[in-house]
Amino acid sequence: MFSAQPVNVRNQQVERLFSLLFGIMMVVLIIPVLMILFTLFYRGWSMISLDFLFTFPTKGMTAGGIFPALLGTIWLVVVSLLASVPLGVAAAVYLSEYANQDHWLTRLINLATINLAGVPSIVHALFGLGAFVLFFKFGTSILAASLTLAIMTLPVVIVSSWESLQAVPKAFREACWNMGATRWQTIRQVVLPNALTGILTGIILQVSRAAGETAPIMFTGAVFFLPFLPSSLFDQTMALALHLYTISTQVPDVPEALPFGVALLLVCMVLIMNSTAIWFRMYLRGKKKW
Repeated sequence: MFSAQPVNVRNQQVERLFSLLFGIMMVVLIIPVLMILFTLFYRGWSMISLDFLFTFPTKGMTAGGIFPALLGTIWLVVVSLLASVPLGVAAAVYLSEYANQDHWLTRLINLATINLAGVPSIVHALFGLGAFVLFFKFGTSILAASLTLAIMTLPVVIVSSWESLQAVPKAFREACWNMGATRWQTIRQVVLPNALTGILTGIILQVSRAAGETAPIMFTGAVFFLPFLPSSLFDQTMALALHLYTISTQVPDVPEALPFGVALLLVCMVLIMNSTAIWFRMYLRGKKKW
């Protein structure tokens, strides 16, 4: 009476098949990542030391450390965040909270966001060269390179912020409006704090991409070598991504472990930044009451 019917047996078999299929897909995705990390650690760990982190390159980039490239990458990431996050969150707030009707402005913003997300990085580099270096006369500088990175990563911030704002229950807004709060008071004190965890997701993705891009900064602010540290946003700078590309393709007689050490440090820096943001996001998510 309680034995499994043929349809139940077939459904269970299909369920197990898809479970196995998705498990295999997960393993296929994870194995290459682990192999890359293992290769970087195995071949580049010998280069990691305090001297490598806090000294300048020497002997034509074949020895010494990478301190100016490390500091320059931090400059570029931080300034690009300061430029793109406020603008991206503001655009997301407008699309989510104010653009209630489908009209030409909202369609234009959505179209621009979609197009920006699909533009190759080399095109962003040429745009940054024409707009920030030449038109606004920032020159090849940290500011020009950071703004180029900000434009390139802006769609990620807009989309993730918009989705986070949409995830906040509408009942929260209605409760505030019933208490006499204005739309902006509701957004500032209720909607944005509850959407902050999702906004941080976009920031995490932006950090990863901004730290690893080479083409946009090559045309707008990063250089092969500088014998000094930048002192303002209008100075040029070295960067880990460009430094890695240079010593891997342009510099002869580079020790075999040096490119792997630079790549390992770049990956570790991105992981540390992302881990900090993820921890903060989990901390804020734990404080939610819904």
